[in-house]
Amino acid sequence: MERKPKNIFVQGAIPAAKISESVQKHATQTEIGAHAIFLGQVRADAKDEGVVTAIEYTAYEEMALEKAHEIREAVFAKYPLTCMHIYHSLGQVEVGEICLFVFTSSAHRREAIDACNETVERIKAELPVWGRELLGKDKHVWKKNT
Repeated sequence: MERKPKNIFVQGAIPAAKISESVQKHATQTEIGAHAIFLGQVRADAKDEGVVTAIEYTAYEEMALEKAHEIREAVFAKYPLTCMHIYHSLGQVEVGEICLFVFTSSAHRREAIDACNETVERIKAELPVWGRELLGKDKHVWKKNT
């Protein structure tokens, strides 16, 4: 049965409570032996124009949700996962706050780790989400994913 696209977007920073709740909800699933978690955090990068103070994320939401669903389905087909959660911020996220949360679970660690890594790499390369790095008063540059 094909899964429907889920809304992956969170307005602003991803709260620590959302991360801990996601982990705790899996405590009763005794077939899970491993979780892999990636947390993307906004860095205070130094640019020629100034130091990053925040990133303002925008997306082509409908296309991004379809692409996230496509990535999720492809990773599920490749790895024996129990579950996967993806959350990405929209709007302004301050330096030090979490903007991307990818969480994979499986019976064994290698599959959970590999699936998490592949999901993150594909999100960074394929998702139509853009970050405008804010550099203090009235300055910004568009973020390039690396």
